[in-house]
Amino acid sequence: MKITDFLDSAMVIPHLQGRNKTAVVMEMADWLVRSFPALDREKLVKVLLEREKIGSTAIGEGVAIPHGKLPEIDRVHGVFARSPEGVDFDSVDGYRTHLFFLLVAPENSPGEHLKALARISRLLQDAEFRARLMEASSAVELFNAIKAEDDRV
Repeated sequence: MKITDFLDSAMVIPHLQGRNKTAVVMEMADWLVRSFPALDREKLVKVLLEREKIGSTAIGEGVAIPHGKLPEIDRVHGVFARSPEGVDFDSVDGYRTHLFFLLVAPENSPGEHLKALARISRLLQDAEFRARLMEASSAVELFNAIKAEDDRV
């Protein structure tokens, strides 16, 4: 599975406004719902925040992958967002989180969900790639950097 299977340039937020975990999740959910109005915003936010209660999806190195499952969708959807200032997202390493990849998957397809999470994790392990994402100046540059890395690896 490639990231571009579930992410397109319209799903990239170059400068998150949210300053805390809940605000970031809500902002990213709003972005997704604008493109997919059939999604229930309240349900999506609830699923994502419930997952955060189990344990933070901030995996360290400035990266978080908030995710959840919904029964009413038929494929994986993603939103990528960047916070140049960083957000306290309860990261395992204690540092601020700058790069966020929200995923929502169909409830009945755990394989797709896990493949998407694994792909994102693999790409974002690369410090040089994370640096390129922090340096990009627009949503288009961010998407192009993600696509290039996705095609390369």
